[in-house]
Amino acid sequence: QVQLVESGGGLVQAGGSLRLSCAASARASSLNVMGWFRQAPGKEREFVAAVKWTGSTTYTDSVKGRFTISRDNAQNTVWLGMNSLKPEDTAFYYCVVRAGGVVSTTADDYDYWGQGTQVTVSS
Repeated sequence: QVQLVESGGGLVQAGGSLRLSCAASARASSLNVMGWFRQAPGKEREFVAAVKWTGSTTYTDSVKGRFTISRDNAQNTVWLGMNSLKPEDTAFYYCVVRAGGVVSTTADDYDYWGQGTQVTVSS
Protein backbone atom coordinates (compact mmCIF):
# COMPACT_ATOMS: atom_id res chain seq x y z
CA GLN A 1 0.00 0.00 0.00
CA VAL A 2 1.33 3.42 -0.96
CA GLN A 3 0.46 6.46 1.12
CA LEU A 4 0.39 9.83 -0.62
CA VAL A 5 0.41 13.09 1.29
CA GLU A 6 -0.29 16.33 -0.55
CA SER A 7 0.45 19.86 0.54
CA GLY A 8 0.61 23.35 -0.93
CA GLY A 9 -2.98 24.16 -1.79
CA GLY A 10 -4.63 27.42 -0.85
CA LEU A 11 -6.34 30.58 -1.98
CA VAL A 12 -4.72 32.77 -4.64
CA GLN A 13 -5.80 35.56 -6.93
CA ALA A 14 -6.10 35.04 -10.65
CA GLY A 15 -2.69 35.29 -12.25
CA GLY A 16 -0.96 34.03 -9.14
CA SER A 17 1.04 30.90 -8.50
CA LEU A 18 0.98 27.88 -6.24
CA ARG A 19 3.14 24.80 -5.90
CA LEU A 20 1.67 21.48 -4.83
CA SER A 21 3.78 18.74 -3.32
CA CYS A 22 3.09 15.06 -2.89
CA ALA A 23 5.26 12.71 -0.85
CA ALA A 24 4.92 8.98 -1.37
CA SER A 25 5.61 6.33 1.24
CA ALA A 26 7.02 3.86 -1.27
CA ARG A 27 10.26 3.86 -3.20
CA ALA A 28 10.07 5.86 -6.38
CA SER A 29 11.24 2.84 -8.36
CA SER A 30 7.83 1.28 -7.72
CA LEU A 31 5.99 4.42 -8.73
CA ASN A 32 6.19 4.30 -12.49
CA VAL A 33 3.81 7.17 -13.07
CA MET A 34 3.08 9.98 -10.63
CA GLY A 35 0.60 12.68 -11.42
CA TRP A 36 -2.27 14.93 -10.53
CA PHE A 37 -5.99 14.92 -11.13
CA ARG A 38 -8.46 17.61 -10.09
CA GLN A 39 -12.15 17.76 -9.40
CA ALA A 40 -14.25 20.90 -9.38
CA PRO A 41 -17.68 21.00 -7.71
CA GLY A 42 -20.27 19.25 -9.83
CA LYS A 43 -17.69 17.97 -12.30
CA GLU A 44 -15.90 14.70 -12.88
CA ARG A 45 -12.28 14.14 -11.97
CA GLU A 46 -10.02 15.52 -14.65
CA PHE A 47 -6.46 14.54 -15.56
CA VAL A 48 -4.05 17.43 -15.08
CA ALA A 49 -0.50 16.16 -15.55
CA ALA A 50 1.73 13.15 -15.05
CA VAL A 51 5.40 12.32 -15.05
CA LYS A 52 6.99 8.95 -15.66
CA TRP A 53 9.94 7.45 -13.77
CA THR A 54 12.04 8.51 -16.75
CA GLY A 55 11.01 12.15 -16.40
CA SER A 56 8.80 12.37 -19.44
CA THR A 57 5.73 14.50 -18.85
CA THR A 58 2.16 14.74 -20.09
CA TYR A 59 -0.27 17.62 -19.59
CA THR A 60 -3.89 18.27 -20.33
CA ASP A 61 -4.25 21.00 -22.93
CA SER A 62 -5.81 23.55 -20.59
CA VAL A 63 -2.70 23.74 -18.38
CA LYS A 64 0.07 23.49 -20.96
CA GLY A 65 2.46 26.40 -20.66
CA ARG A 66 1.16 27.30 -17.19
CA PHE A 67 1.72 24.17 -15.07
CA THR A 68 4.93 22.21 -14.61
CA ILE A 69 5.12 18.74 -13.14
CA SER A 70 8.37 17.35 -11.80
CA ARG A 71 9.55 14.56 -9.56
CA ASP A 72 12.52 13.66 -7.43
CA ASN A 73 12.96 9.91 -7.37
CA ALA A 74 15.38 10.08 -4.44
CA GLN A 75 12.75 11.87 -2.34
CA ASN A 76 9.77 9.89 -3.67
CA THR A 77 8.12 13.25 -4.30
CA VAL A 78 6.22 14.88 -7.13
CA TRP A 79 5.47 18.58 -7.49
CA LEU A 80 3.00 20.57 -9.56
CA GLY A 81 4.01 24.16 -10.17
CA MET A 82 1.05 26.25 -11.20
CA ASN A 83 1.47 29.70 -12.74
CA SER A 84 -0.97 32.17 -14.31
CA LEU A 85 -3.77 30.56 -12.36
CA LYS A 86 -7.32 31.11 -13.53
CA PRO A 87 -10.62 30.83 -11.66
CA GLU A 88 -11.40 27.75 -13.72
CA ASP A 89 -8.40 26.04 -12.10
CA THR A 90 -10.31 26.04 -8.83
CA ALA A 91 -10.69 22.42 -7.73
CA PHE A 92 -9.61 19.75 -5.30
CA TYR A 93 -6.27 18.44 -6.54
CA TYR A 94 -5.33 14.79 -6.02
CA CYS A 95 -1.93 13.21 -6.23
CA VAL A 96 -2.00 9.84 -7.99
CA VAL A 97 0.32 6.93 -8.63
CA ARG A 98 0.23 4.23 -11.24
CA ALA A 99 2.58 1.43 -10.27
CA GLY A 100 2.97 0.05 -13.78
CA GLY A 101 1.98 0.78 -17.32
CA VAL A 102 2.06 4.04 -19.18
CA VAL A 103 0.67 7.47 -18.51
CA SER A 104 -3.10 7.46 -18.66
CA THR A 105 -5.64 10.25 -18.52
CA THR A 106 -8.23 7.85 -17.07
CA ALA A 107 -8.74 8.05 -13.34
CA ASP A 108 -9.50 4.34 -12.96
CA ASP A 109 -6.04 3.44 -14.28
CA TYR A 110 -4.33 4.88 -11.20
CA ASP A 111 -3.65 2.60 -8.26
CA TYR A 112 -3.22 5.05 -5.41
CA TRP A 113 -4.77 8.40 -4.54
CA GLY A 114 -3.95 11.02 -1.97
CA GLN A 115 -6.54 12.76 0.17
CA GLY A 116 -6.38 15.87 -1.97
CA THR A 117 -5.71 19.53 -1.42
CA GLN A 118 -7.96 22.47 -2.25
CA VAL A 119 -6.88 25.11 -4.73
CA THR A 120 -9.07 28.18 -5.00
CA VAL A 121 -8.41 30.94 -7.52
CA SER A 122 -10.34 34.16 -7.03
CA SER A 123 -11.14 36.51 -9.89
